Amino acid sequence: MRPPVSREAAPRTVIWQDLLPVTRRQRWGELTLPLPWLGLSWGLYASALWPLGAGASFMFFLCALRLNHEAIHGNLGLQRRGDIAVLHILSALMCGCNCSVAWSHMQHHRHAMGPGDIEGHCGHMSVGEVLRYGPRFPFDLIRACWAQGGKKWRQRILRDGICVATLAGLILWSGQQFLLLHLAAMGAAQCMTAFFAVWITHQGTGNSDLAARSQRGMLAKAAYLMLFHREHHLFPKVPVSRLPELAARLDTQVPGYAASRLPVVPWLDPWSR
Repeated sequence: MRPPVSREAAPRTVIWQDLLPVTRRQRWGELTLPLPWLGLSWGLYASALWPLGAGASFMFFLCALRLNHEAIHGNLGLQRRGDIAVLHILSALMCGCNCSVAWSHMQHHRHAMGPGDIEGHCGHMSVGEVLRYGPRFPFDLIRACWAQGGKKWRQRILRDGICVATLAGLILWSGQQFLLLHLAAMGAAQCMTAFFAVWITHQGTGNSDLAARSQRGMLAKAAYLMLFHREHHLFPKVPVSRLPELAARLDTQVPGYAASRLPVVPWLDPWSR
């Protein structure tokens, strides 16, 4: 069993509460963020350019992860039942169990790379290990949530399963190429979640005092701001769309914060050169 790790505490001198409010326009922007990429991927899959649909599917999955993440933390300005509905809908479209992801992600914040962090243990692996482990990762989250989450989370897992099985069944029954390719792409994406959603932002931080890695520059924008991960861990109630503002405050107002930052991809981070 791994020993507990030291967790980086949120600086008390930084004002962040003003970043919390979500307008109706921002809420709808978040709720519809994955849809253009979903439509583009389906359009490409239905055409002679179908191999290019994989790239659009990757971007759909990334944006869906962001939306899923905001629903987990209640950052959409919805009632909790609305957040759970978002998780169920995304489970169907992403062909995964997002309620088990939600439960394990909250454990990830609570235990922060320690023994009880079921999600974050991927960050202790080598790149080869996490890629080999990837296909098992979603099932480990489901098993852990089922065993430890209690009756409420078991019911949510079952509803997720019904959503996924219903949509997958309809896709297989339809026989439509663009839908079958979407199904295959989501299966592949689920196998890569441990690498893209956990490992790249936590590798090398398990024995440090840093909450996570954090990227700046064009790569951070291309990843829809999901690589501002250190900032998210310090202030999880701040919406993803406001994390660049939070990062700027931390960089300038907290002594040593910017100098101690570990980028996700250093050679693509202009502040680390």
